[in-house]
Amino acid sequence: MGRSMAGHLLKAGHPLHVFNRTKEKAAALLEAGATWHDTAGAAAAAADVVITIVGFPTDVEQTYLGADGVIARARPGALLIDMTTSSPVLARRIAEAAKARGLEALDAPVSGGDVGAREARLVIMVGGDEAAFQRAKPLFELMGKNIARLGPAGAGQHCKMANQIAVAVGMISWCEGLVYAQKAGLDPAAVHASISGGAAGSWAMTTLAPRALAGNFEPGFYVKHLLKDLRIALDSAAELKLDLPGLALAKQLYDRVAAQGWQDKGTQALFRHYLSL
Repeated sequence: MGRSMAGHLLKAGHPLHVFNRTKEKAAALLEAGATWHDTAGAAAAAADVVITIVGFPTDVEQTYLGADGVIARARPGALLIDMTTSSPVLARRIAEAAKARGLEALDAPVSGGDVGAREARLVIMVGGDEAAFQRAKPLFELMGKNIARLGPAGAGQHCKMANQIAVAVGMISWCEGLVYAQKAGLDPAAVHASISGGAAGSWAMTTLAPRALAGNFEPGFYVKHLLKDLRIALDSAAELKLDLPGLALAKQLYDRVAAQGWQDKGTQALFRHYLSL
């Protein structure tokens, strides 16, 4: 996703400084004119706006708060935008650390997957100060279509948690419906064609269910990354003293998917798990 998002910025004429733990993954950007740096901190020191999208909250913490990280190396007055799906608590810590150094910070996780990133139609959910959001908005508009500031630091991550809760519980619904149809002796593809355009329809039903029915479990979004998000959501719900049994069930089911060795498959591998029961 990050490569596509960065590519849109480069195509719009913005000078681009890049770092990735695997340099080969940045090859297309470098060939298009981006400048390589050997660390995230070095890239941050060369830019007025720093945008990150990494894997896990531990990666975010190290990237921003490490001794040679983004906050330590950023230019005075720089705008820092983390687009990783991460912890709301960590987003607030980063914003506080940035403010202490005279920097601005936004948490801006995205939804839309690899296709949304390629086609520049991501949903971008933003937390942070209004002035920083307005400064970042022209850049967001190069990467997404539905862009909203939801509140102060951490609000973008809370919105993304709401999204991931709805996504994960929704995955259960279409998987169970189509497995039921198959076990009842119906053609699940025919059932899908019949119900996906009605009240049972959803993005996942339209996009992921056909892949699953075709036996395609390659990732648009990894099981291991959804599990990371569900852990964050459960922790956040506990902080809010909120009991979400659907979320807890989704986490249990995806734990089983991972235990079957499918953590590097797409989230539609949940259907494969149901077929194995």
